[in-house]
Amino acid sequence: MKNKFIIRTVFVLTLAVMAACKQQKKDDTGMLSLKVIPVRTIKLSSADSVALINATGLITTEDEAKCAFKIGGVIDHIYVKEGQRFSKGQLLASLKLTEIESGVLQAQLNLDKARRDYQRAGNLYKDSVATLEQLQNSKTALDVAQKQLDAVAFNKQYAYIYAEHDGFVAQKIANQGEVITGGNPVLAINIDDGSNGWVLKAGLSDTEWAAVEVGDGAEVHIDAYPSQKFKARITKKALAADPVSGSFQVELTLSLAKNLPAAGMYARAAITTNKVINQKWIPYSAMVEADGNKAFVFAPYNQTEVKKVPITIESFDNQKVKVVSGLENVPEIIVSNTAFLNERSSITIQN
Repeated sequence: MKNKFIIRTVFVLTLAVMAACKQQKKDDTGMLSLKVIPVRTIKLSSADSVALINATGLITTEDEAKCAFKIGGVIDHIYVKEGQRFSKGQLLASLKLTEIESGVLQAQLNLDKARRDYQRAGNLYKDSVATLEQLQNSKTALDVAQKQLDAVAFNKQYAYIYAEHDGFVAQKIANQGEVITGGNPVLAINIDDGSNGWVLKAGLSDTEWAAVEVGDGAEVHIDAYPSQKFKARITKKALAADPVSGSFQVELTLSLAKNLPAAGMYARAAITTNKVINQKWIPYSAMVEADGNKAFVFAPYNQTEVKKVPITIESFDNQKVKVVSGLENVPEIIVSNTAFLNERSSITIQN
């Protein structure tokens, strides 16, 4: 009997403890669910401003070329090295001329023979020994021989590569002693006549490409010259997307004064367009989870709840962030205690 009483007592106590724990869990959950975070909000205002488009790219010269021999042969000499500057008219490379000069000599001998044959046919025709047809055929052979000599003499001129403009060697593709076919590049060069002709090639999205026009101005920052800002202007817009990156390329002609950069330097451009857009500014404290030009803000609704709104950042200064999209239908945002908020938070708005 005593054992039954003890068992019953233990069972009742166990149920009581379990009920207390369950009630405590509810109470704790209830306390957490009732936690209210005080916040401050600001009304959003917008203003029309000129659209500013940020772009990055590499600096190069406006004109680039790949130099090649018109005919094939053995490369005799390359007179320049990678990175070396050259002047207009300077000899850059040449082929060995043994085979080429042999061809010229053969063509000259063939012309001399055709000239003698024509003279002989003319004399025979005067003596009525040769026919008119034979005279005409010898004249045709003479003309063909002359054109063959002209062709090989012309090709001999292109056994040399001369610089058409001032510039520098970007890449040496072939080397001395190599056998090369006609048209295969030997040197990759950039044409440079001083500080003029340098451009920044930058890729834009389709919407950014549509917003800019040829003639729009820009301010360019070159990493190699951190303390300087350079003026630039859009001079070309590509009419097709780049097959590799998928972006739409624009060229900005740079005003570099006395600075001479190297091809391939990295630069950033802020392009001022003629397009006026409606933009909003928000304080730094309103943003959460910023990554590149993407971030989030919290906006109040129903006075006690919040919603998370994704935004796209265009630019920023020391105090504010310019938002290009995401806040079109948002009248106010939260600017305090944003680090403690989530989409299940309860808030109270303070003045």
